[in-house]
Amino acid sequence: MDRRTAICALLALGLSVSAAGRAAAAEFVVAAAASLSDAFRAEARAFEAAHPGDRVVLDLASSGTLYVQIEQGAPVDVYASASHRYMDRLERAGRLLPGTRADFAANRIVLVVPAGASRVATPRDLLRPEVRRVAVGDPAHVPAGRYAREALEGLGLWPRLQGRLVLGVSVRQVRDYVARGEVDAGVVFATDARVPGLRVVHVFADGLHAPIRYPAAVLKDAAHPAAGRAFVAFLRSGEGRAILERFGFGAVPGEPRP
Repeated sequence: MDRRTAICALLALGLSVSAAGRAAAAEFVVAAAASLSDAFRAEARAFEAAHPGDRVVLDLASSGTLYVQIEQGAPVDVYASASHRYMDRLERAGRLLPGTRADFAANRIVLVVPAGASRVATPRDLLRPEVRRVAVGDPAHVPAGRYAREALEGLGLWPRLQGRLVLGVSVRQVRDYVARGEVDAGVVFATDARVPGLRVVHVFADGLHAPIRYPAAVLKDAAHPAAGRAFVAFLRSGEGRAILERFGFGAVPGEPRP
């Protein structure tokens, strides 16, 4: 092969590799539970740094809201939920890419009050006459609200609180209600209580509610399944778990610590 032919061949190879690189790069959508917002922003940055050219587009809302959007055909590559409930439904409907579902984090629920408030120190204090408004996520579509209902039912308090409950559309809304002093107390994930303006007064025993696990999976009709698989794997990698731990999430039982 003469020099001119060799140069042309190398240029063609370079263009081919460049085109392949562009084809491999992906802008993909990750629909994640509201309680994952801060952690997943950090996860997305770290993933993009490790996968040049890929871009993570986050859709953050309550797990139930995201589930409805997926059911209605929203273009989603990866779904990360704050409970198994909605993921189970998608799996039963054949909507998940086989072999991609995995739990990647654990959490707890806590009772919080506005910083400086002293009316509530225990769950039973929620029944005191001066406590008028207690915020929880709407159990119909907010996992934190469902866990809160289970825990309060276990303590015999849920029926007696019906006239005082303020239902939030997401756990973040509940957190904000409490931080702004618009309610006397609220039940949120432990990871959502790590902000100014809140004080944790009680950690609910794990046995009062279903285990709090976060599953993620690639959707069967994902536009970028390879990128989705890589993102789910990244969440469970040492770097991904270290990020989750930094934001207060626990490890899934049986998973090694980062």
